[in-house]
Amino acid sequence: MERPQQYRFHQGEKTLPFAASEYDARLAKLRAEMTAQGVNACVFTSMHNIAYYSGFLYCSFGRPYGLVVTPTESVTISAGIDSAQPWRRSHADNITYTDWQRNNYWRAILSVTGPGKVIGYEGDHLTLAQNALLDDFLLPSAKHDIAPATMRQRMHKSSAEIDLIRHGAQVADVGGYAIRDAIKLGAREIDIAMAGRDAMELEIAKRFPDAEYRDTWVWFQSGINTDGAHNPVTARELQRGDILSLNTFPMISGYYTALERTLFVQEVDSASLKIWEANVAAHEYGMSLLKPGASCAEITEQINAFFAERDLLQYRTFGYGHSFGVLSHYYGREAGLELREDIDTVLEPGMVISMEPMLTIPEGQAGAGGYREHDILVITEDGNDNITGYPYGPETNVVG
Repeated sequence: MERPQQYRFHQGEKTLPFAASEYDARLAKLRAEMTAQGVNACVFTSMHNIAYYSGFLYCSFGRPYGLVVTPTESVTISAGIDSAQPWRRSHADNITYTDWQRNNYWRAILSVTGPGKVIGYEGDHLTLAQNALLDDFLLPSAKHDIAPATMRQRMHKSSAEIDLIRHGAQVADVGGYAIRDAIKLGAREIDIAMAGRDAMELEIAKRFPDAEYRDTWVWFQSGINTDGAHNPVTARELQRGDILSLNTFPMISGYYTALERTLFVQEVDSASLKIWEANVAAHEYGMSLLKPGASCAEITEQINAFFAERDLLQYRTFGYGHSFGVLSHYYGREAGLELREDIDTVLEPGMVISMEPMLTIPEGQAGAGGYREHDILVITEDGNDNITGYPYGPETNVVG
């Protein structure tokens, strides 16, 4: 038997998160950028850009995956272990490479790009080892980092994306209510987290019966475990007066959304209440600042001043919000749209961003714990549209 380096194995019907016209529009914008930069072919390697331009969200298990875009072609490159699934789940053509010979992945890419071309690559993702192989196999005449341009494109959401993100925010609310119902004295963090996760996965399956289901998760923290925004779940049992942090993260076709809330078990002491109310006030103030024409840096400085006036700025640990779309806890980050002092991006209609101030009071001080609220907002022509529905603040979130 002669073993092939690559082949096409296409079976079943294509099922995608969006209509073909959505991917055609994304690729048209990408190709316009390629023309402007003199790029003949883009070789994408990241989960987020491959998913954004093709619909296919890969699971690597140590194998390389890719998407090659030329002026006329769009082809996903996948490993044989996945069979025809990458073709069914991508707008693009698909080539399967075999592992019977080392670097058949790059031979498959070469079959689309041809040698000696100007190649666009992702400087924030391509490893040194794979970059060397790119040079060896594709023999590029030049290379351009296309990642900044693709990030700018992803920051501006289409109406179809915003609709999906809106669904995601509603699913996050479903998880939030399930978690609230599960909170009681003696319950473990892990049990409460599972209640939220299960509720969200069932809701996603109801709303999107043709989707792939993966990676919906919950972080639910209590007591000292609330001090970090992304602390893993434990088996700690809840106690009366505990500060809690609710974090739900539904994943729909690679699009991640989130809900985060501070709660207390049965009662909240006066010192904690004061910190909580201050963070809620900063949250509301911050949301009022999210409007077209405002820059991320300006918004950040205004919230900084709000906290400084209350002698709380020293307890802030990270930025106040970030973009939403094709991103997750293990891939993707639209770093150009984060509410930080060093980001000068100006908000525009169609961007989607969170407002999520957090204060961490050290153990041993009055009101110790981590306080965090999180809403997702769509920037509109004259302001914003808050698509998060779960309530925040002491009036509704002293529970159990």
